[in-house]
Amino acid sequence: MPGPVPEPAAARRAPRRGRAAPRAGTVALVESPVQLLNVLEWAYATGGGRGGAAGTGSGGGDGGDAGLTVIVLPPREAMTRGQLRRMAELARDEGIAVRWQEARGGTTAPLRTVGSLLGPLRRAARIVVGDPFSRYVQLLLSLVRTGPGGAGLVVVDDGTATMEFVTQLARGERLVRWHRRGAGGARAALLAPVSAAARRRMTPSADHRVEVFSSMPVEPPEHVRAVRNDFGWTRARFGPPALTGGTDLVGTSLVETGVVDDGHYLAAVTALARAHGATRYFAHRRESAGKLHRIAAGTGLEIVRPDLPLELVARRGPVGRTILSFPSTVVHTLPLALAGTGVTVAVCEVDPAWLTENASPRARGFLAGVTGTARDVRRLPPAAPTSS
Repeated sequence: MPGPVPEPAAARRAPRRGRAAPRAGTVALVESPVQLLNVLEWAYATGGGRGGAAGTGSGGGDGGDAGLTVIVLPPREAMTRGQLRRMAELARDEGIAVRWQEARGGTTAPLRTVGSLLGPLRRAARIVVGDPFSRYVQLLLSLVRTGPGGAGLVVVDDGTATMEFVTQLARGERLVRWHRRGAGGARAALLAPVSAAARRRMTPSADHRVEVFSSMPVEPPEHVRAVRNDFGWTRARFGPPALTGGTDLVGTSLVETGVVDDGHYLAAVTALARAHGATRYFAHRRESAGKLHRIAAGTGLEIVRPDLPLELVARRGPVGRTILSFPSTVVHTLPLALAGTGVTVAVCEVDPAWLTENASPRARGFLAGVTGTARDVRRLPPAAPTSS
């Protein structure tokens, strides 16, 4: 009677104590609905969302080791949280694992978050981030090993900020949001070592290539691979929309970020609405209730608070045949999401006189660049106030 079949030598060898587990799967860190939308677009375009990732803990989805897990780090703002929950549902419908991580729920939340995510981040073969300027994302990235044997890095759009990120990356500059003025104060100084560590993780080299998945006009530096986001997932899943035949106006957070004066903004919205017969105003998720009330009272526009990113809302419809916007992400994304629908996207330039005294010195040039590089849009001069 033959004896037992000998076990292969490789199987007999026990793993060495302390040897790192092989990297597997992709972990995406998102803080906004637009970031999560663009992670879905990246997964659709590259095939990076098949299955679920391992080691996600409570709240994660099922699946094998070769897939994608999205970790949502929600802010406190209610409208953003609502949109994130809706986007999380869409991601789960695509078979993607989603983990909701309350990272800002009190003084101990950051420590709990770091402890909870340390294992998944260190085991991941690839990390996808939506906002490389985020202090929270920088903190988590500082814990990840990149380069030879480490995790690959993908940056997906968080709006027009991607343009500034790529520029600063190419110049080797400190990562600072375009609308921020000065060095950032005591908090920035305290977090400077974390930011520096994260910047090293994001700095490409011959043995550490960084991928940027973007619908923005970016010129990637050496060792950065740019992949075009054409909103294929959005167009495949939604629409085409019914057209109202009217005009919709898209709001921005330029007032909330301290770039544009509130009074000038309201005057420009009023002038645009009258000149183009706009009837609806799609609010940005960060716009304040008081500002929106003044817009409604002063213009008669119907204020619409979208429950999803505007690209999806517009694609589902109904939507105006013309969409007006100030310089913002949507002048780059809506022409892609609405390609072939007959909708015209028009962008109104920002008059330098509208800028606040606290606006960053880079604000004027950056906003002009957002307008000037937009494709397939109609360009409008700054809206002039009109008399009643």
